[in-house]
Amino acid sequence: MATIFKAKDGLLSRFKSLTWSQRFSHSLQPQFSREMSSSSLNYKVDVSKWRKVNAKTLGINSSVIPLPSWIVLKILRNKGFQSYLVGGCVRDLVLNKIPKDYDVITTANLKQVRRQFHRCEIVGRRFPICRVHIKDSVIEVSSFETVAKHAEGKEEILLSQAPHGCDEKDLIRWRNSMHRDFTINSLFYDPFLNIIYDYTNGMTDLRSLKLRTLIPAYLSFKEDCARILRGLRIAARLGMSFSKDTETAIRDLSSSVEKLDKSRKMMELNYMMSYGAAETSVCLLRRYKLLKFFLPFHEAYLDEQASETTVHNSMMLMKMLFNLDKLVSCDRPADCILWVGLLAFHQALVSNPQDAFVIWVFASVLYNGKWEEGVKFAREHAKDQVNFVPEISGFSEIESDEELAAKVTELASLVQDCVNGFSNETNSYMVFISKKIGADVCQIFDVLVNSIEIYDKRRKSFMIDYYLLGKGHIPETRFVLGKIILKTISGGHAGGEREVDEEKNGKWLLDSVEKSCHPRPSDLAKNEFLSKKNRKHSLANSDMEANLERTKKKKLAGKNHSLSELEPNMNNQDEVPKEESNQKGKEHQNVAESFQLAKEDTRITQENIPEKKDCHSSLEEVISKKINKLKDVVNEKKSSPRPLSSLFR
Repeated sequence: MATIFKAKDGLLSRFKSLTWSQRFSHSLQPQFSREMSSSSLNYKVDVSKWRKVNAKTLGINSSVIPLPSWIVLKILRNKGFQSYLVGGCVRDLVLNKIPKDYDVITTANLKQVRRQFHRCEIVGRRFPICRVHIKDSVIEVSSFETVAKHAEGKEEILLSQAPHGCDEKDLIRWRNSMHRDFTINSLFYDPFLNIIYDYTNGMTDLRSLKLRTLIPAYLSFKEDCARILRGLRIAARLGMSFSKDTETAIRDLSSSVEKLDKSRKMMELNYMMSYGAAETSVCLLRRYKLLKFFLPFHEAYLDEQASETTVHNSMMLMKMLFNLDKLVSCDRPADCILWVGLLAFHQALVSNPQDAFVIWVFASVLYNGKWEEGVKFAREHAKDQVNFVPEISGFSEIESDEELAAKVTELASLVQDCVNGFSNETNSYMVFISKKIGADVCQIFDVLVNSIEIYDKRRKSFMIDYYLLGKGHIPETRFVLGKIILKTISGGHAGGEREVDEEKNGKWLLDSVEKSCHPRPSDLAKNEFLSKKNRKHSLANSDMEANLERTKKKKLAGKNHSLSELEPNMNNQDEVPKEESNQKGKEHQNVAESFQLAKEDTRITQENIPEKKDCHSSLEEVISKKINKLKDVVNEKKSSPRPLSSLFR
């Protein structure tokens, strides 16, 4: 609750700058209500409140847009089409949140969009969109035309109710906004003018952190029951509350979610679990009687726990989801195999409670990547302080490594059995998990089932590689899963031999290692790419450097001759004590090194001179100045000694 109040206070300060003067001069706002009738929808349009808001007043400008999305927007605009950011990304920018993705909408049709980009395909049947590949990113581009064609009957009603004298661009945006799910998702952002367009009172709902359907909630959820899950996901991540009619409709129509196909269920649940809002999402699913359609086993567990204790956070499942949320976010998501593996692990513990020390070793080996190191850490740090019921059966440190290996292997096998049950059609647990995902999750625990005592994949880095984690990389997922379990059973503390204990500083043991570890694998790949790019650049300039090198050698011959002429003058100086003589010898060596610096300065000067004639004259001037300074300092050495390095400043 405290988080929600803080968020509201922050939003109020961001919205203070919004005034009546920011409304459209033509005073148009389709704040309308739709009422269901037996044969049609009756639209009542209130033409008073269309708004355009200067995004700068909310701290938003085009610099926040990632480069791939910006490229798509700019190419479409340069080709004469209107292009905007739309939907959830605009909502998140207004709330000062990091968007999950950046969706683009344009006045071009999908075929026109596809012609503008080399790597672009049209996907989807009911609501086709273009997927544009820019570098390593995929940008989803929709068309105003697609939405209009999809709901031709509604379009006729909308056009009949359109305000007279309305600007054509406003009309296009308004018509599109009428087909969206929630008011806060119907905002358009024009990064070229830095203006946010609001046609549905979405900014007002954002200010009050209220989630409201654009049309009556019953009608909206009957049109697409997946909007119920989308609403819960948004509320969980942003700390929003539902309007009264929206909440009532969710409760009354929650059973319709069961009819969704498996892929849609998986997609929606993954959005809830992999982007930093797993704990709150599970709480909301349970509150609105929806958890049974996704996680029936865990719903029964939570119901039983709630009936036995009033301390919500004592539940092991919720603790693990909390620690999962601490590690992932919208800009650092995980692949679904992480949370599926976590749920399978928890289900195995509830079905077959385990000794706390066995769990310590299980998680330590996953985290450290080596059997011996995991066992050693568990023996040094495991304590009888875990109080999770029914998951933990007790604590008894097992002396024999052979017996310990057998028990850890047994636990890993139990987890794999739970994973296989998820994708089994005859099982009532999470049947929307595909066999491919189930097989990938089982791979996480294979190392604890097969030859566990010789397992040795010790990590070189304790930093999470979020690129690999998002791609479902098995070793990276295994490491993060072990980390979450260790943090849960240790009360937030976990680590390995190479980690520094920072409890005195109030930090988790893992955090210190992640800040000082080796580069991540994906970073090394990027560095290799940059290195290759620099080598190509060097090759491109090699011809010019070869020409300059020939000129440089001629001049350096003359310079060396001048240097040899100076040596007798230096040797003919009055005799000096031995110590001072040694000092002069060092200074002479510095002279030679300094001439090497002069040589480098000359090379840099040459590279910046466009013509050979100018290059020769400038080179002579530089060498002459250096030699004259050297003569002066040798002659004045006795009277005013100074470091020779000052010659080349």
